[in-house]
Amino acid sequence: MNTIRHAPTRVKSRRIETNLGAEKEHFAKQQLSSIGKAINSTETPVKEKHARRIILGTHREKGAYTFWSYALGFPLPSSSILSWKFCHVLHKILRDGHQNVLQDCVRHHSTLVDTGKLWGNLHDRYGQLVALYTKLLCTKMEFHVKHKEIPPNLEVTDEVLERTAGSDINNVFQLTVEVFDYMDAELRLAETVLRQLNTSIAISSLTSGQCRLSPLIQVIQDCSHLYHFTVKLLFKLHACLPADTLQGHRERFHDQFHSLKTFFNRTRDMIYFKRLIQIPKLPDSPPNFLHAASLAKHVKPVVVIPDQDDQQLDDDDDDGEPLVEVSQVSTSSVQAQPQAPDIFDQAFGPPNGGFDSRDIQIDNLKRDIESVRAELERVKAEAQRYITQLKSQINSLEAELEEQRAQKQRALVENEQLRMELEATRYRNAEHESLQSTFIEAEKKAQATEQRYNKLKEKHTELVASHAELLRKSADTVKMLSATQQTQEEVERTKLQLSFEIDRIKQDCDMKLEEQRFEVEKVKRELEEKMAEVTCIKATLHSSEQTSEHMNNSMTALQAEKERLMRSVSEKEAELSSLRQAAQVQQSSLQQERERNSRELGELQGKLQEKVSQEEQLKQKLLEEQFALLQGTCTEAEKIIQDAVAKIDDPLHIRCTSSPDYLVSRAEAALGSIDKVKKGHADYLNKMGDAGGLLTALTQFSHLAADTIINGSATAHMAPTDHADRLTENCRGCATESLRYLKDLKSKTTLPRADPASIRIVIQKILHLGQELRPKGMDVRQEELGDLVDKEMAATSAAIEEAVRRIDEMMSQARKDTSGVKLEVNERILYSCTDLMKAIRMLIIASTDLQKEIVESGRGAATIKEFYARNSRWTEGLISAAKAVGWGATEMVESADKVVLHTGKYEELIVCSHEIAASTAQLVAASKVKADRNSKKLPVLQQASRHVNEMAAKVVASTRTGQENLEEKDTMDFSGMSLIKLRKEEMESQVKVLELESLLDNERLRLGELRKKHYDLAGVPLTQDAEGNGEISSLGYPSSMSPKPSKPTVMKKPALAQKPGIPPKTTFK
Repeated sequence: MNTIRHAPTRVKSRRIETNLGAEKEHFAKQQLSSIGKAINSTETPVKEKHARRIILGTHREKGAYTFWSYALGFPLPSSSILSWKFCHVLHKILRDGHQNVLQDCVRHHSTLVDTGKLWGNLHDRYGQLVALYTKLLCTKMEFHVKHKEIPPNLEVTDEVLERTAGSDINNVFQLTVEVFDYMDAELRLAETVLRQLNTSIAISSLTSGQCRLSPLIQVIQDCSHLYHFTVKLLFKLHACLPADTLQGHRERFHDQFHSLKTFFNRTRDMIYFKRLIQIPKLPDSPPNFLHAASLAKHVKPVVVIPDQDDQQLDDDDDDGEPLVEVSQVSTSSVQAQPQAPDIFDQAFGPPNGGFDSRDIQIDNLKRDIESVRAELERVKAEAQRYITQLKSQINSLEAELEEQRAQKQRALVENEQLRMELEATRYRNAEHESLQSTFIEAEKKAQATEQRYNKLKEKHTELVASHAELLRKSADTVKMLSATQQTQEEVERTKLQLSFEIDRIKQDCDMKLEEQRFEVEKVKRELEEKMAEVTCIKATLHSSEQTSEHMNNSMTALQAEKERLMRSVSEKEAELSSLRQAAQVQQSSLQQERERNSRELGELQGKLQEKVSQEEQLKQKLLEEQFALLQGTCTEAEKIIQDAVAKIDDPLHIRCTSSPDYLVSRAEAALGSIDKVKKGHADYLNKMGDAGGLLTALTQFSHLAADTIINGSATAHMAPTDHADRLTENCRGCATESLRYLKDLKSKTTLPRADPASIRIVIQKILHLGQELRPKGMDVRQEELGDLVDKEMAATSAAIEEAVRRIDEMMSQARKDTSGVKLEVNERILYSCTDLMKAIRMLIIASTDLQKEIVESGRGAATIKEFYARNSRWTEGLISAAKAVGWGATEMVESADKVVLHTGKYEELIVCSHEIAASTAQLVAASKVKADRNSKKLPVLQQASRHVNEMAAKVVASTRTGQENLEEKDTMDFSGMSLIKLRKEEMESQVKVLELESLLDNERLRLGELRKKHYDLAGVPLTQDAEGNGEISSLGYPSSMSPKPSKPTVMKKPALAQKPGIPPKTTFK
């Protein structure tokens, strides 16, 4: 019985072997077809079914040998679209192919690099993409070859990532940098694709756009894993290293995070990706690596590829035959055998003869193996011989190609020589034509030259034809060489395939017995399954009989339910008739209710008309009351203005004065109130029931106009005669126009055409006169004062910085040019000057801080420029002090330079020190005049001022010490003089002392006059100081006589700091 059971398996062994050969041939054809359809020069995306077959092929042959054997034959340098689709398919194979694919692809790393360099140097849109894609693939292969634990699809657990990083922090640091580079390559490709898509006509719904977009699916899958790796590694680095060391890593991660988020958001909105991939959403902000607890909030982004079974079925409709599976063939043949068990006895005879047939079959297999080996050896020998012939042919073709290149070079040289001779001939021909005296001889030479030119032209034509023929031969040679190389590659491929076939045959021979045993056991299991199915069918038949009985019972129940429903229908009809009667009764009652409502409506309409009439009366009464309020307001405004006009002629008002600045501010406020009055007037005319806006505007206008009139008159008391007359006249005109306008508002007939334009004109004249009467020191516009303060402080700081730089240069130059005592004196002086400049810089910083505090605390709701304009005298003091400090620093540097070069005087440096001390004192005084006593920055300014004075004293001391060290003092030896000689010398010395004292007195007088002139130019008159901030000052009268309570007096600008006097140096005692 055993022989009978094993007999079918042995019979099928040859069929299986035949099927295996057919399967291999079918697999090779199918792979070639899929690769050819997936990688072509058509601008369409790679179909998923072709890429899937190529990937299944790599799993079947456990590598990418077949793919590369066909892919190397593609002309990648000839088409950028072909190269782009090749990179796309290779990316898919690296991600989803067999694990040995990576090693096969690494062998062709140089091919990818060369392809990328070629297209990167060409100006082609797809070429630039191919260059980036090849760089990405090379980076991907290098990364995964180095880190073999991470597969190319990047799908690893966190434990594997931790094991790959290791415990050495240097390895973790290096791995993080490599992951950053990996991510940069991915993002550069994605950004370039999206940028090209935006600048081109193609969109995601066209095949041209989909051809560019389809590789981004693999990029999205890679980026999601790389982002997770980066977050994990950076948290690990921050746990071991200080945050400052990883500042660059964090900045690079933030850039990649924002780029990746932008990339995901843009692709998520594209229709093309919505049916192919689910793109994850990144958080709004990157993780905070400085807090380790943020790691718990991190969620790994997961990319989901939707199920595409339906799409795959549609795609496979136009495919050829499916992949042949050996197990399906053997199983189907085995399943067919139990259907005809009598065929085994007819084919193999009785059971006793089975042992001999099996031995014969084994012998036949051995003979087949030997014959195949012999055939293989023969094929190898023939292939080797063919390779040798091809190599010799290649060598001969290369030699012929070199010879043709040499001929081409010689032809080019001869062509260049002939061209040069032709140019020389043309030059001589032109020269001969220009000579009139030798025309006949030139004509003969020209004829000879023309003939020679024709010969040269013919020779040139022959050379061009020869050159073209050589180019054609070179192209043919290149084609033959490429064909020879392709043939050699096919021979190598055939050789490898034959070795692969031999290995497969050996494996088949070893596994045949195991397969036969497996097939017999499988037949037994199937027989048992059939018996179980028969038992199941019997049980099903029994259950169906029970179901029929249950259905009969259900029919009986349904019949009873039908009778019950009929009874309920009759009951519902009776209820319906009763409801109809009730509806008729309800309708009659509704008709009566409608009639009653109509009567009530008529009554309500009568009451409504009465209410409307009452409302009209109330509205008319409201209008009258609003107009009465307007008239009362106008009357009060007239009284205020008349009272202001009366002040002009009041003798008590003659002693009141005001500043032009305050007059200008009042006039500007009055102009603003006129605009509000005009707007309120228009609103009142549109809505007569609401006069609130006009009343408020009139109240403000009356007070401001009266204030302008009173301050105009007070300003005229201190102005020149011409300006005073015009100002008084305009004040009276302002009162007249204001009263006329208020009179128009009080009458209903003139109310619509009342216009305050004439008032505006008069107040503008008062404004112009006030601006003309401003002090000459305020030529700068008020809105420019704030900017001028900042500019002058900045210019002063720049002058200090420039002074420090020049002192450093002088220090270096002095060290080169001087030595000994002179070098020591120069260094001491320059060091003291440098310390003084640094102290002045600190003083300017402290003054600027205090100034900002004063402005912020005093400006209120006004702007900074308005604050400076309101306190113009204080602002001018700051500007003057800042200019003086900057000028003093510049002069000190010039004096120090002259002293070091021995072209100046030490006294100049001492005077500059005193000048800087005085200028800084002026700056301090101007800065703290408005400061709060409790200000924290005021002590800082005072300390800086004391430090400046100390440094200035240090400069003076070092200068005087250096002067004493360098001056040569004559020893006074009077031992050889007689009494008369000594008396004579004493008299001469007294004369010189008197002359010097006279010169000293004259210089002091001149210094006093210079200072007076300086104060006259830099200061302001005393009367303007009293009016500097615009308040009315009443001389000899109490403040109650003023039309308005005067504002508190603002502190005056401090007087300029006096320059320190220089005591005379007593040379003689």
